[in-house]
Amino acid sequence: MRWSATTLAVLIVGTAGAGYLYYRHLNGNIQRGERESGDSKATKTPPNAAGQTPLNILLIGSDSRASDENVALGGSRDHRDSPPLGDVQMLIHLSADRKSAAVVSIPRDTRVDIPKCKDPKSGEEFAADNDIINESLAHGGAGCTLATWQNLTGVYIDHWMTIDFAGVVRMADAIGGVEVCVRQNVDDRPKPGRDGGSGLYMTEGPHKVRGKQALQWLRTRHAWGSDLLRARAQHMYMNSMMRELRDQNVFTDTGRLMDLAEAATSSLKVSEEIASVKHLYDLGMQLKSVPTNRITMTTMPSVQDPLDRNHVIPAGADAEKMWAMLRDDVPFDKNGTGKPSSDKPKEKVSADPAAPDAEIGVLVQNATRSDSLGVVNGRANTVTQALVQQGFARAAADTSGSYAEERTVVRYPSADLEGDAQRVAKSLGIPLKQVKKSSDVTGVTVVVGSDWRDGTEYPKIEEGDLPSNSDAVNGADSGQCMSVYKPYRW
Repeated sequence: MRWSATTLAVLIVGTAGAGYLYYRHLNGNIQRGERESGDSKATKTPPNAAGQTPLNILLIGSDSRASDENVALGGSRDHRDSPPLGDVQMLIHLSADRKSAAVVSIPRDTRVDIPKCKDPKSGEEFAADNDIINESLAHGGAGCTLATWQNLTGVYIDHWMTIDFAGVVRMADAIGGVEVCVRQNVDDRPKPGRDGGSGLYMTEGPHKVRGKQALQWLRTRHAWGSDLLRARAQHMYMNSMMRELRDQNVFTDTGRLMDLAEAATSSLKVSEEIASVKHLYDLGMQLKSVPTNRITMTTMPSVQDPLDRNHVIPAGADAEKMWAMLRDDVPFDKNGTGKPSSDKPKEKVSADPAAPDAEIGVLVQNATRSDSLGVVNGRANTVTQALVQQGFARAAADTSGSYAEERTVVRYPSADLEGDAQRVAKSLGIPLKQVKKSSDVTGVTVVVGSDWRDGTEYPKIEEGDLPSNSDAVNGADSGQCMSVYKPYRW
């Protein structure tokens, strides 16, 4: 509900420099915090041939009531000392070549594993827990939410940004309004048996929302019908805001930029490594360069939580496919040139010759086990049989148990087996970048990860090949309009 204001801040905050003192003033506005405060083992994506890496920024909308202004805007909860929840969480992924971007929302009621975290301010430690993802913010701040995302997705996240209710109102006023649309008259009000409501009240058709009404739009849930549809309304707001900024040419209006920068820096809290106008300016220029038709808004594919019908969990292979696309920096859209990028790393073929297939010893391990997806029984046997049928007569399945790996890899212990390992990978369709030397194995070992849960050929991921249940919306689509759930029409 507040992420859109944060994105605006990233786009414009650094361009309003009007002298050193004003620069220092803007820097002093920015609140900062520790980047990561929980247990996580995610690693950065290796650079492409041009030395570029993807950029991932986690946007968090906090429902903190830590000020009188936030209490007044917050609605149902009216206590300043209530632990804040991260009710809106979105990951912005900027591709390594800076030619496309993706935004992924996770519903606030998604049940996940929250790692052990430590509050960087108080020093309080929180044990690992299995709970809905919005609780992670109260387990050690935004750094704990970042660690939770990294463990869930396997995606390294470079930075986080948070904004509260009051920040959204300030930013919405500063931009001058954002156009949204409803198909029917809407009144998101409390109803018998259904407390809360954002207070959004408007007639059908397009409207330009600002200030408190913008906050109501971003917080509305009941009138759309679900948290998943609330994410769609937020995506509509973000897309419209991006188009609005481009149409207004705000980067050439110094006065407006100063107003926007003032509002942005006083509304943000960011991870400490980007807590300056210069860093935010650099981020903004990178985001600004992406065409709107190369920006894709999505929501994590999910299914109802079997333990609580009011919650959701990641939708198995569909969610894993989305995470794999982020990890491998595969564009969510199909609007690129269609030509292979010269910036993509070339696969390094080993100079070590492979032995004949029938003489290569291969051990296959089942590592499909994951906290959210469970284990696929029999995967080691299935892949082993596929290898045998291709002529790898010495292939055998590891029957000692199941393991857990996010990504399928082929490991080998020494340089003289690199060629053999690459030959095995090629036969299964596994990219050579996933062939790794390792002291943990004694021979060529295929580790079937949670990203390969069925079939006998490693799944290829194509540009724009998103799961059908990801609710994808392109940034250039200006025809979006929200349908109102019947009980909230008037």
